[in-house]
Amino acid sequence: MSSVEKKENNIVVISLEASAEEFKDAMMKSFNKNKNRFQIPGFRKGKAPYKLVKQYYGEGALYDDAIDILVNPQYSAAIKEHDLKVVSRPELDIQEIGEDKGMKYTITVTVKPEVELGQYEGVEATYRFIAPTDETVEAELKRLQDRNGRMVPVEGRAVENGDTVTIDYEGFVDGVAFEGGKAEGHDLKIGSNSFIPGFEEQLIGHNIDEEFPITVTFPEEYHAEELKGKEATFQIKLHAIKVKELPELNDDFAKDVSEFDTLDEYKADIKKTQTEQAEKAAQDSFENEVVKVVTENAKVDIPSCMVDTEVDNMIEEQSYRMRSQGIALEMYLKYMGQTMDEYKAGLRTMAEGRVKTSLVLEAVGKALNIEATDADVEEEAEKIAAQYGMKKDDFMARIKDNDQFIRDSIVGRKTVDALTASAKKVEAKDEPKEEAKEEKPAKKTAKKTTKKAEKEAEASEEKTEE
Repeated sequence: MSSVEKKENNIVVISLEASAEEFKDAMMKSFNKNKNRFQIPGFRKGKAPYKLVKQYYGEGALYDDAIDILVNPQYSAAIKEHDLKVVSRPELDIQEIGEDKGMKYTITVTVKPEVELGQYEGVEATYRFIAPTDETVEAELKRLQDRNGRMVPVEGRAVENGDTVTIDYEGFVDGVAFEGGKAEGHDLKIGSNSFIPGFEEQLIGHNIDEEFPITVTFPEEYHAEELKGKEATFQIKLHAIKVKELPELNDDFAKDVSEFDTLDEYKADIKKTQTEQAEKAAQDSFENEVVKVVTENAKVDIPSCMVDTEVDNMIEEQSYRMRSQGIALEMYLKYMGQTMDEYKAGLRTMAEGRVKTSLVLEAVGKALNIEATDADVEEEAEKIAAQYGMKKDDFMARIKDNDQFIRDSIVGRKTVDALTASAKKVEAKDEPKEEAKEEKPAKKTAKKTTKKAEKEAEASEEKTEE
């Protein structure tokens, strides 16, 4: 038997006990497990009797395993008996222990918090549909035109902005070559800004087979510590100049890149595709907005241990993604000059938001009596099995009696669908443009005011040539 006491901050203390007979039985099991570790004069190893081992080593030598033998099943039974949703590691505190009196102890855990739902059905959320235009269609055509272009050599002129050049280069600082500063047969598009400032511009005006030096200064924020702010000289050899020759946008182009016979038909199909994509983006954004509003309407006291766990999950996800690209998260943080603790601290707000959203959706699902049927599980299992190239029956056999993660996923998706279906769409309105006002003559004491611009997060976009 067990009892529970609820404390503040979602902490629960479970009180348990084992009789002297139960504890003695656990001690005997601990002895049988460990008897080969005990060496007593006059006895072969593992042959000394139980009572003599206790006298020689003290009964405390058998406590650790005896406690495990007793506590694990009792704790599991208590969790099930009181239907506790534990979200932390259990903390054991023993008040009384001994073969003659048994064991009395408590286990302190943090449990999943209760959610106080606000309005969740019929909430209002912004719906923003950005319809494609002739300009977006033309932009897509230009992208396809560029992708289908071919590089052709240029002769009889010097390098111009926009050209792609093939060069050998080697860099020197104070007359000494530095690591990573040498390449042969490297293709570089002038104007791509993929090299340090000043490098590409100094190639303009040079001709094929010409060898020449250029001088640049590395930025102060350059990633290589030994090159920050340093002046470097690069020896260049120019091998080739190329330009991209683009196909003409006409019916022949449409036939080459699509199933359509005319450019107009192809444009219409591009617009149709863009419309479908815009509709999906608008609906996805609307769903996210609905979930956000429902989550904001709810109240929940989130235990810090749940946030800690979510931070760890986020780090593992990021680490996995980076490993798949051949990058170690630790090396990336070192490159960015950031410690793991600083990185974790930066994730806490997002992690807390994810935990709250998950708790709120779970609570809404229960309030709406949403369930995952066996048919739902079968259908979802078939999709997952297909992703891994498995047969559905084989996959189902693997997750037999352990399909809760699939059921949770299904319930979560159904819950979002139900919330979205009941929500009211509020069409997004374009921000009104401020009209320029005629400036009045200033008074002697008049002061001009300026609005503080919000800081924008810097994003570096890697440019690639298809």
